[in-house]
Amino acid sequence: MKNIYQPIKAEVVNITDESSNIKTFTLKPSEKFSFVTGQFIEFSLNGIGESPFTPSSSPYKTETIDVTIMRAGYVTEKIHQLKKGDIVGIRGPYGKGYPIEEMVDKEVLILGGGVGMAPLRSFLLTLVKQIDKFKKVTLCYGSKSPEDIIYKSEFEDWKKIKKLDILRSVDKCPEGVWKESVGVVTCLLDKVKVDLKNSVAIVCGPPIMMKFGTKKLLEVGFSPKNIYLSMEKNMSCGLGKCGHCQLGPYFVCKDGPVFLYDKIKDLEELWD
Repeated sequence: MKNIYQPIKAEVVNITDESSNIKTFTLKPSEKFSFVTGQFIEFSLNGIGESPFTPSSSPYKTETIDVTIMRAGYVTEKIHQLKKGDIVGIRGPYGKGYPIEEMVDKEVLILGGGVGMAPLRSFLLTLVKQIDKFKKVTLCYGSKSPEDIIYKSEFEDWKKIKKLDILRSVDKCPEGVWKESVGVVTCLLDKVKVDLKNSVAIVCGPPIMMKFGTKKLLEVGFSPKNIYLSMEKNMSCGLGKCGHCQLGPYFVCKDGPVFLYDKIKDLEELWD
């Protein structure tokens, strides 16, 4: 019987510096590995530890998998020291991803901030692969500064895609450096026109951004039943056994990490 906690080996075949503290690692698993966009994996270093991350690549890309990681603690510091050819462990995928089929024939608004763009890149690439199934896709992405924007080289290609609109903002920057919006990412929602009766919104980013992003979506008229949140809650075992990621009656690793806002909106610890 296969050990559900046993990771499979994966080789680091490429590393991309996205910003001063964010890198994308392209991994080649030693065995067939697939996932649904929005699911997460456990990324491990032998003798160091493991951490959960949502793949940032398209699930249609099957030979390799991208994982975009911000340096924010002991394990991620060690991950950032990896070099091409190093061997790591991955296990999963875990949780429930985005219900793409429920979004067909609708307008999809994506709201992301900072490294929250990582799972949204996977989601966006999934939509782009079948873009004709959707009325329109709008990506609103914010970062602290122009230097903190991740996937910089890909935005120019994304802007050429039919039925995809992209708006970006930075919190601050010197005058004359940035030609797009300045302000927190929610300011972009004032510029977006959507058919609220036929739209869904996807939110991912730091908790404070998700809190106020969701509040803003409600203010502009989105129903709680049409807002999907990608939650982060210290997922560990990935199987709903250890209890580290409990959110009210749910385990984020097993019941999420993608939740309808309507399902969790009344939980006191939602934004903790």
